[in-house]
Amino acid sequence: MIRRIFKKNTIRNASMFVEPDEIFLDSKNVQNFDRQQFEGRIEKPITKKTILVVGISFFLMVSLFGARLGYLQIKKGEAFFKRSEDNTLAKAIIFAHRGIIYDRNGVEIAWNKKESGQVTNEALVALAEQSIEQKENIIKRAYMSPGFSHVLGYVSSPTQDSKGKYWQTEFIGKDGLEKQYSDKIKGENGSKIVETDAHGEVYSENIMNTPKRGADLVTSIDSRIQSKLFSLIQASSNAHNFQGGAGIIMDVRTGEILASTSFPEYDSAVLSEGKDKEKINSYLTDKRKVFLDKTISGLYTPGSIVKPFLALGALKEGIINPNKQILSTGSISIPNPYDKTKPTIFKDWKAHGWTDMREAIAVSSDVYFYSIGGGFEGQTGLGISRIEKYAHMFGIGQKTGVDIPDERGGNIPNPEWKLKNFKGDPWRVGDTYHTAIGQYGFQVTPLEMVRATAALANGGILRTPHFLMNDTEKEKEFTQLDFNTEDMKIIREGMRMTVTEGTAKAIDVPFIKAAAKTGTAQLGINKNKVNSWVIGFFPYDNPKYAFTILMEAGPAVGTVGASTIIRGLFDWMYWETPEYFDLPKREKKVEEKKTEEIIQNSSELPEVIPLEQTELEILPEVRSELEVR
Repeated sequence: MIRRIFKKNTIRNASMFVEPDEIFLDSKNVQNFDRQQFEGRIEKPITKKTILVVGISFFLMVSLFGARLGYLQIKKGEAFFKRSEDNTLAKAIIFAHRGIIYDRNGVEIAWNKKESGQVTNEALVALAEQSIEQKENIIKRAYMSPGFSHVLGYVSSPTQDSKGKYWQTEFIGKDGLEKQYSDKIKGENGSKIVETDAHGEVYSENIMNTPKRGADLVTSIDSRIQSKLFSLIQASSNAHNFQGGAGIIMDVRTGEILASTSFPEYDSAVLSEGKDKEKINSYLTDKRKVFLDKTISGLYTPGSIVKPFLALGALKEGIINPNKQILSTGSISIPNPYDKTKPTIFKDWKAHGWTDMREAIAVSSDVYFYSIGGGFEGQTGLGISRIEKYAHMFGIGQKTGVDIPDERGGNIPNPEWKLKNFKGDPWRVGDTYHTAIGQYGFQVTPLEMVRATAALANGGILRTPHFLMNDTEKEKEFTQLDFNTEDMKIIREGMRMTVTEGTAKAIDVPFIKAAAKTGTAQLGINKNKVNSWVIGFFPYDNPKYAFTILMEAGPAVGTVGASTIIRGLFDWMYWETPEYFDLPKREKKVEEKKTEEIIQNSSELPEVIPLEQTELEILPEVRSELEVR
């Protein structure tokens, strides 16, 4: 009994004294507590206030939803139904940005710009059928101008038909570097899904493929020199009635082209957009051949600029000592095959007296080169086969392999060429004479000549010209010519004398020593037009850059030659780009004269030498075969 009472009291006491951790059990006070197995709950009753607030909130939400639903379904139901019927989903193009083209100093010379485009109702109808761009910023191609069109080229832009359908969805390079490196810089278009209504309103867009931007192109062009060279050629053409001109400067150590320009030129932006039909038609009808890049595709009779290369060939063959003098009385004469009583006369442009090889190059003696080219009296000549051989060794008359489309190779006349063009008429010594002074059927491009000139300057390395900066693959493409170092030195000395004492004295300036050779090629039956040339390199003691300037079809009498162009460029470079002369940058102390004014007033240049003239006095029956073509 006592045990029973004790047990009862113990139970009663146990129910009255319960430890808190026995009630509020959780993972914090019970080791290995399993929440999923714990069934006990401590619940707090929800107050009436809370129920009221939640109820009111729910009522408001339901009311707002119901009101909106009623507005959309009842009041606007018909309009939205019509909209859903008219809406169209279509795949739209996201045009890729074309890569930017830079000059060697990081200046943009071809880039992208954006213009707001409008889409017609017809285009909107076509959305479901073909990819189009909807009220996007349309990418346009922009170019530095003038002076760059032939190098850069242009693109054919994405084009729509009258219904707004794009039948061309890419930018296609059509000329110049834009064409040559199109695969590299074109990029890859993206796409998106666009929802539009009949009024052209865009309600949603979702990108499917992100466009890939094209790679940039860094060229070896110095845009400053390029622009100035073009302006000089343009000014001289307009002032002295030349049909046009071209200029090119090349690094003799690498083959990189610093400047290449041709006048006249087209506007790259105009052709890329293709909208200015009047302007484009004017290009097509311009007799000056606006689309012709004279530097790489223009073929011109070279005249006397080929003489240094033939002189080197004569030294290589051992047919003349460089110190031997040949007398120029103003002409030579040979027997006439048609009438022995009337000899055929080949004139020099003036009587030079006794001249050795260096002097003959400097004063451009035709008689001297008649003699070493075709032979005369006791002097053995190279003959046409060896003239052709040595011209080809320097890449003259051949394509250079430059990284730009539409290059043309020149022509060196030979007996086979004559038989083809003058059927049944054999090759004669007179033909060799004219070929030896760069006349007759001799034709070259300015690019060929700057490459050949660079080989004279750098010790006989014939490099491949190129427009890309640090193009190691192109720089590996070269040929080492087999010429005696002393022989090449003699030729360079003759070209230096051309500047200090001869026909290129216009470029004899105190701040840079240059070497050069001028040339004049007569045009037409009447010979009232000439092409004026100058080739050369600088600095003379440590050659780095070669140049070629051509002024096309100017008056034969009283004109200012190509030498004034390079002189004007030298004057400008002295102030603006002295680093090319290994000179420090300097501040102008006096106002610089505009080079265009110097070009127009030749009296401001010291001793401008008139163009040498190679006139022919031959019998009428043989005149036609000896005309410059």
